[in-house]
Amino acid sequence: MKSLIFTTIGGLALFTAYSTNAAEMSIEVPLELKKPAHASPWQRYRTRKWKPSHDWKDFSNLRHDIPSAISKPQIVETPIQGDPEKGKKLAAERKRGGSCYTCHIMPDAKLPGNIGFDFSVIGLWGRSDERLYNYIYDARQFNSTTVMPPWGAHQVYTPAEIKDIVAYLKTLTKYQGIDDKNNPAKRPIPVETRENLDPFENSAMDAKDLGEELFVTPGPNGQSCQSCHADAIKKQFTTWATTMPQFETRLNKIIGIEEFITRHARATTGAEYLAQSENNIALAIYLRYLANGQPISIDTSDANTQAAIERGNALMQRKIGQLNFACMDCHQKYANRWIRGQYLTEPKGTYAHFPTYRTSRGAIWDIRKRFQWCNVSIRANELPPDAPEYGDIEIYLATLNEGEELNVPGIRH
Repeated sequence: MKSLIFTTIGGLALFTAYSTNAAEMSIEVPLELKKPAHASPWQRYRTRKWKPSHDWKDFSNLRHDIPSAISKPQIVETPIQGDPEKGKKLAAERKRGGSCYTCHIMPDAKLPGNIGFDFSVIGLWGRSDERLYNYIYDARQFNSTTVMPPWGAHQVYTPAEIKDIVAYLKTLTKYQGIDDKNNPAKRPIPVETRENLDPFENSAMDAKDLGEELFVTPGPNGQSCQSCHADAIKKQFTTWATTMPQFETRLNKIIGIEEFITRHARATTGAEYLAQSENNIALAIYLRYLANGQPISIDTSDANTQAAIERGNALMQRKIGQLNFACMDCHQKYANRWIRGQYLTEPKGTYAHFPTYRTSRGAIWDIRKRFQWCNVSIRANELPPDAPEYGDIEIYLATLNEGEELNVPGIRH
């Protein structure tokens, strides 16, 4: 597979030739290598409505694998004396991990998920109070690979609260039925029908226009991207984005287009396009837009790239966070099901449209922002956007989407 090679004139990069065996990025490409690609000091993921209020440092994340021992069976006095009304409220509460409704059909549940058992009449199952308590406290006692969070062992719910939930579950003895809207088996699978390249439909097309403008705008040293890459717009850039991310030997990690923009601009035009900034995302969209319709084609022929792909695969299998989820729990093991009102997709088909405009957030997300959000949603400390771990996951995800055609900017809820 062919990869672009750069040479330099006056410290600026020029596309000059192709290499038939260069899966790694050429060391001739001018990159600033010492500073982080993100704003410093880095601030954790935040939106207009959500700001980090918890530090989940005691639980595994993608950088630190902290062992979490399976709890020994808890001895509780039976029959459990809990408050069913409090238990019902806890079962529906979304502030601490999404609630029981996230995975289970239960009476009065709005948009319940279906990756767990239907609990509509769990009170008739004949489970002992102690078994119900321990299943909520730490279901890994019964199934070490379960996706049921260890609610008690990881201190999401207190022992008293678990007793209240058990008391509520014991009252569920009469099937009440569920309407089609709330039934995950009958709920329509979401299909994106909006025209993502229509500026009236997709606000991210404004970012594409901004990226095109930035491409010809001189940086502090008087040079612009176009100064070196005027011809590349109609030639190399029609496929370049499909070959990214790539392994960068000088940084000893995988870098994606967004980090490349930051480091390459610093070393050439002198512009500061920090990762996940408005200008960085705009240029990333524009460069991918130029390759729209072309299939993703990652060169995996060198040992460093292969090792990164293997690490990415392992990271997506790692259980992390207070809720003890792995990427592949949702996107492989229970793909094509519902977790609350969100449909869980397979990895293939989830990459070629990034950066994507999120209508529910009113913001454009690059793929690293998506990784960060997933980490936060399972209560794992997220990493900076240029983290090597995210690079490993990105290239693994890119290889899973090999052959998918770029279609950027995307639009999703």
